[in-house]
Amino acid sequence: MRWADLLVLLPAAPYRLVAFPFAALFHHLCASGHLSLTARYIFLLAGGCLLAGIAMGSYAVLLLIPVAGSVLILLSVSPAHAHTWVFALQMSWQTLCHLGLSSQELDPQDARPAIALSAIMLLTQKATSLALDIHEGLVQLQLGQGFLQRTLPLCSYLLFFPALLGGPLCSFSTFQARIESCGALPCPLRAAGQRCLCAVALQGLRAGLAGGLASRQGCAGLGCLPRVWAQALLLRLAYYLHWVLDEALLEAAGFRPEAGQGDLSIHDLWTLETTHRLAVFTRTWNKSTSRWLRRLIFQRCPAQPLLATFAFSAWWHGLRPGQVFGFLCWAVMVEADYRIHPFLSAWATCQGVKLLYRGTTWVFTQLIVAYILVAVETENFSMLCLLWTSCNSILPLSYSLALLLLL
Repeated sequence: MRWADLLVLLPAAPYRLVAFPFAALFHHLCASGHLSLTARYIFLLAGGCLLAGIAMGSYAVLLLIPVAGSVLILLSVSPAHAHTWVFALQMSWQTLCHLGLSSQELDPQDARPAIALSAIMLLTQKATSLALDIHEGLVQLQLGQGFLQRTLPLCSYLLFFPALLGGPLCSFSTFQARIESCGALPCPLRAAGQRCLCAVALQGLRAGLAGGLASRQGCAGLGCLPRVWAQALLLRLAYYLHWVLDEALLEAAGFRPEAGQGDLSIHDLWTLETTHRLAVFTRTWNKSTSRWLRRLIFQRCPAQPLLATFAFSAWWHGLRPGQVFGFLCWAVMVEADYRIHPFLSAWATCQGVKLLYRGTTWVFTQLIVAYILVAVETENFSMLCLLWTSCNSILPLSYSLALLLLL
């Protein structure tokens, strides 16, 4: 099995595994009553700082600076303007980090910059979500308390180690509720162990597929349709593995996501792989980020919210050429999906035609998802041009033409 591939696609995976015993220890100490509420915040914050230092080295400074800035803004700016200032700080700093690190000649074997960028992106989610909660009155900071008493929960939320390197977005209110009730929750090790077994199965499936793909030399490169689909399937399995490990770590610490609030369940996995609607795939893919984008951009944008949401997603991911092209293409494909399926379903009246319609559109959805994923993960412009000029572009172009005809 190609277990070394796990370190290439998921560079933070070893650090998540190292954090598992400490997550279980935290839950045990809470359940046994050895940690007060303040001690719980300190434990999670100290663990986050330690994990950042181990996983990122000197790049951890890039994470700690926006944490300090966001906390100072939240404590000093009025609730009406907190979201604007936090959003501006986080996205400006994140963009500078993306541009600065991408312009340097970094060692490709050094995973620390990639881990730091990923953590900064997750920090942007948490900081802007908290600022929106304060702006909307869902969270009220206790102004009568001392500076340290107000700062500790905020810093602990932004840096708590089970969600530092990955995991579904947890609101500040949910975080506080879990901190207070952590000792009353049942032992989470069984659920975390089941997720770890699921991760092993996913990695085994991915390794088997990678081995089968490597043995087939007759169809290579981005010009081959089956090859692109297989590469995208490998990427999807890597993402699934990433989400399962993240949620297993949260389970071990007692921060189990509420039903439907995680990034991947068995039902979600079935939906992602069997849906014939690209819009359904989009809503199910990375659900916590989808909810965050909907709240942050889609619901607040007065014009073209769908296009604005995908454009912001490209900005949040780093603005590489493949990301800009892939996310804008994704927006066009989803808009086309909304218009094509009502048109086709109106013609599918008998059972046989319905089966043909669902089977054909499932294949189309799989190929379009593969095209988008490979484009987003493309590192350089020449490879993107190779993908664009290949036969894989026929279906996205057909969807775009159908969108123009159905407007």
